[in-house]
Amino acid sequence: MNENFLNHISIKTLNKVNFLQIKKLAKMGLQTVQDLLFHFPIRYENRTQVCSIKNLVFGTYATVIGKVIKTKIIYNSRRIMSCQITDGSGILTIKFFNFNNKIKNIFIPGYYIVAYGEIKGHKYGIEIIHPEYTAYKIEKNIKIKKVLTPVYSTTEGISQLVLRNLIDQALIILNDYKLDELIPKTINKSLVSFSEALHTIHHPSLGINLAKLENKIKLANYRLIFEELLAHNLRILAARDTIHSYNAMPIPKNHKLINKLLSTLPFSLTNAQNKVLQEIEQDLSKNYPMTRLLQGDVGSGKTLVAALSALNVIAQGKQVAFMVPTELLAEQHADNFRQWFSPLGIEIGWLVGKQKYKERKIQKDMIANGDIAIVVGTHTLFQKHMQFKRLALIIIDEQHRFGVHQRLALWKKGEAKNIRPHQLIMTATPIPRTLAMIAYADLNISIIDEIPPGRHPVLTIVVPDIRRNKIIKRVKNICLEGRQVYWVCPIIEESELLEAQAAEVNWKLLNKSLPNIKIGLIHGRMKLSEKQVIMNNFKNNKLQLLVTTTVIEVGVDVPNASLMIIENAERLGLAQLHQLRGRVGRGSSVSYCVLLYKPPLNKIAIRRLEAIRNINDGFMIAQLDLEIRGPGEILGTKQTGAVNFKIVDLLRDQMMISEVQQAACYMHKYHPKKANSIIERWISKKIIDTNI
Repeated sequence: MNENFLNHISIKTLNKVNFLQIKKLAKMGLQTVQDLLFHFPIRYENRTQVCSIKNLVFGTYATVIGKVIKTKIIYNSRRIMSCQITDGSGILTIKFFNFNNKIKNIFIPGYYIVAYGEIKGHKYGIEIIHPEYTAYKIEKNIKIKKVLTPVYSTTEGISQLVLRNLIDQALIILNDYKLDELIPKTINKSLVSFSEALHTIHHPSLGINLAKLENKIKLANYRLIFEELLAHNLRILAARDTIHSYNAMPIPKNHKLINKLLSTLPFSLTNAQNKVLQEIEQDLSKNYPMTRLLQGDVGSGKTLVAALSALNVIAQGKQVAFMVPTELLAEQHADNFRQWFSPLGIEIGWLVGKQKYKERKIQKDMIANGDIAIVVGTHTLFQKHMQFKRLALIIIDEQHRFGVHQRLALWKKGEAKNIRPHQLIMTATPIPRTLAMIAYADLNISIIDEIPPGRHPVLTIVVPDIRRNKIIKRVKNICLEGRQVYWVCPIIEESELLEAQAAEVNWKLLNKSLPNIKIGLIHGRMKLSEKQVIMNNFKNNKLQLLVTTTVIEVGVDVPNASLMIIENAERLGLAQLHQLRGRVGRGSSVSYCVLLYKPPLNKIAIRRLEAIRNINDGFMIAQLDLEIRGPGEILGTKQTGAVNFKIVDLLRDQMMISEVQQAACYMHKYHPKKANSIIERWISKKIIDTNI
């Protein structure tokens, strides 16, 4: 029998689930019996202890058994069904604001009710509103199961009772088919079985003492965590096999153009840059596609390394595509490449969505004919109508801003006769080692862990919003000294919900406060041509102060800017604050970043602001950001499809990764069929199909 048959049994085949519920369950990602089995509890409740009505305490949750003595419908502004039950020690009122005839026919005098809910007070006594309940005609039929009650994440219209009923049915189906263990015995020496682990997670029994129960749940969790981590590692190994099955154009080392460019620079490469460049060159020389992740801190010189790698490809008569997430960043990179490459006689192509049709068509035709060796652009590069003649290298900057399918679409542009281009993926947001071991384990990773000499760390100051006027005076002095300032606002338009200063409003206020200072405004809703004019004026020191949204988060390089003010800094994540701060400190003068916040601050905001004030190392900040926000939010898994775990918590379970990786290598080599079954069991086919 197919080990993954559970993934082919639809929820529609189960009992007590209607069409509307099926649609809502599908939105939760629950469509099959396997989905239900992998929908794990978020916590457990002990409902086995029955409390007498007289001993109920307001604000607590309790299980109560009582006989219905009275039920009535109250007609006020809305219909309310009120039912009184008694256990002989007192009377408890149960209320329903949403009810139907089925509920009315259950709560009739003489029936016995087992109810669980929050105990509340009202002027006539105590009550539970909308409890979970079970009704019995005969008292002796009442049974309280000696199991902890699982509580699941759910959505409106899907009650806990509905979910538990469906999961119970899924467990029965699991029992009906004895599954073979997919993990070989050589690995599975101390692991409980897959079926036993699922039963324990969903139905932890109280028939044993608490210490044994905790250990049993722990072992069940370990079994499922191990297998899910194993599935993701096996997927990565399968992805590597897929990559190595393609051919690529080997690019031999050719430093002719590289040496020419280096001779024009007023500085030398750092040791870290040289090391990474050699790693990339070694990959490019192979006959299968390079897939390498290049990461480094703000200002470590990643773009220059990418440019030198591109020159190696261009020297062989091949083409390079450099994809970035925003038009502003595309222009910045295009300017840098022109500055470096024009003296070498290399023309730079530039393609973004808001270009005029005629200009874009000329560029596209030149790229298709091979007249342009390197093109910098946004999402336009991976659209269907784009054609390359000899695409051999793709460089993707700020990769986390692109979806998996976008990256794949560009990768396939160079496909011809089973040949794929090499791929260099760059990120200015350092990725903690724990995440990199899972999310990017299919990539070779290069790290630039050295900042070029002469760069000063940015001094960061945390200031409450009430000191705004003092900050404005400081801005004025900086501008009058001939230096420049960024004033960053997190959103474009005012929002009562976020209480953030809007860039447009702030620009007007600063113009009033600083009448003799030339102030520019830039945000994402402006036309590309408008943004270009503003940025060029700021770069050329025609503007002294630039009010902006986070559109300038990456790529903007103005060495004369030595002060940045960030509004509502408490609302931004650590990584984003660090990226923004990296826009200053690029010149020879000491630079400052002022974080304005609106008190009071919660504990997480305090921790974040203290960290960004005291830490300049991007990798340390990335690790702390992981601890505060968690891996899912950092990776943006909904967009990237990189990792979307069901039970694994990378922070909690990181000690298992090394052991699981060894097990994955063993299974990949000696048990490929079972390895594939484990992948299919745990990982969505959509994600499997996007392996590159």
